[in-house]
Amino acid sequence: MSAAPVAAARPSRTAPAPVPRATGSPTATDPALVRRAVKAAALGNAMEWFDFGVYSYIAVTLGKVFFPSGNPTAQLLSTFGAFAAAFLIRPLGGMVFGPLGDRVGRQKVLAVTMIMMAAGTFAIGLIPSYATIGVWAPVLLLAARLVQGFSTGGEYAGASTFIAEYAPDKRRGFLGSWLEFGTLAGYIGGAGLVTLMTALLSDGDLMSWGWRIPFLIAGPMGIVGLYLRMRLEETPAFAAEVAKAETARPKVPLREMVTGQWRALLLCVGLVLVFNVTDYMLLSYMPSYLTSELEYDETHGLLVVLGVMALMMVVQPFAGALTDRVGRRPVIAAGCAGFLLLSVPALLLIREGSLLAVALGMGALGLLLVCFTASMPSALPALFPTRVRYGSLSIGFNVSVSLFGGTTPLVVTALIGATGDMMMPAYYMMAAAVVGGVAVWFMTESAGRPLPGSAPAVEGR
Repeated sequence: MSAAPVAAARPSRTAPAPVPRATGSPTATDPALVRRAVKAAALGNAMEWFDFGVYSYIAVTLGKVFFPSGNPTAQLLSTFGAFAAAFLIRPLGGMVFGPLGDRVGRQKVLAVTMIMMAAGTFAIGLIPSYATIGVWAPVLLLAARLVQGFSTGGEYAGASTFIAEYAPDKRRGFLGSWLEFGTLAGYIGGAGLVTLMTALLSDGDLMSWGWRIPFLIAGPMGIVGLYLRMRLEETPAFAAEVAKAETARPKVPLREMVTGQWRALLLCVGLVLVFNVTDYMLLSYMPSYLTSELEYDETHGLLVVLGVMALMMVVQPFAGALTDRVGRRPVIAAGCAGFLLLSVPALLLIREGSLLAVALGMGALGLLLVCFTASMPSALPALFPTRVRYGSLSIGFNVSVSLFGGTTPLVVTALIGATGDMMMPAYYMMAAAVVGGVAVWFMTESAGRPLPGSAPAVEGR
């Protein structure tokens, strides 16, 4: 089914507010430059989510190191509380880095966010334990997490904008899907390292020094990512926007990024909600759910998650190319319908406990999640015009992630503790799917079309 009939089939009352049409002669993209841009953005995203993944996978150990308590659930809640704190500051980072990216350029801001993320992650690996410095240990952990959260506020929106503005219109879905390929690669790198340490180190060694290794690796990774990003040129869409002004680009008021784009922002919040609730549920929360709630063997649990992410990586580029052919809306809608119908059966399979059942349940959820990971990097930037794209997307994305995505492990753990209902993860994903489905209904198809306010982009030779 083509993209145009999908958009035309909807009632006219659902059409979003008008956005600037594409203007100017078609721009021929340089394939070599596009590949460099995709690699740099994806590698930066991989480095960012390597850290966030490691934090989730080793959450039980971190709880013992930084939050001593006789109650394992209380330890896990405290650890995920620090995890959620980084997300609560993300909107502030988005409000700073997003507008800055629309004024001084995407490339410069993405270099700064890379430096901050690497520094915050590296610092965690240097923090003494609670047994050594007492309450200062969790305080310093929280401070490092806040630095990470602030920098992340400008990372995803900037990286997805960067790729979207470089990509030719007919391949934006495929090229954008590599951003989440980087995310999965970071998760696999973090999970693989934690699994290896868990298998090779004793509990005492893991507690005393082993947990620091993944965080200390962030330093060299950050240097490599920074080098790649500093070698990139500014995106053609941003360069064209700058060329329109006779003098330096004027500062875009924050109010214009919010009130002037309120319908697109609401759609962004809804789409990001279902994307991130399901993402963090599967990739961040489920390893701890298997270990702490179901008393599943930690090593086997991590291996299952590794296998699911590897499966997602294989499917990811093909799903991205599919969105270029059939449209973003049908693929996202299929993911929402799948989570609504299959979350309970998948979790029941996981709770059955056997390795095969857990793998099947997690695999089903992982394939549904690909519907979002393959679509969102190209769908979200297309909601906003070039002039405010980085800023508005940063605000909408980070508000939604902070309120719903990053808090998912904390909220679901608390709900299970309060109700005793081990099916809460499924109910939470179903609720998110309903919100996402509403957002899909109101969004306009963007596959194969120029970004709002930009000239058509065609693939060069």
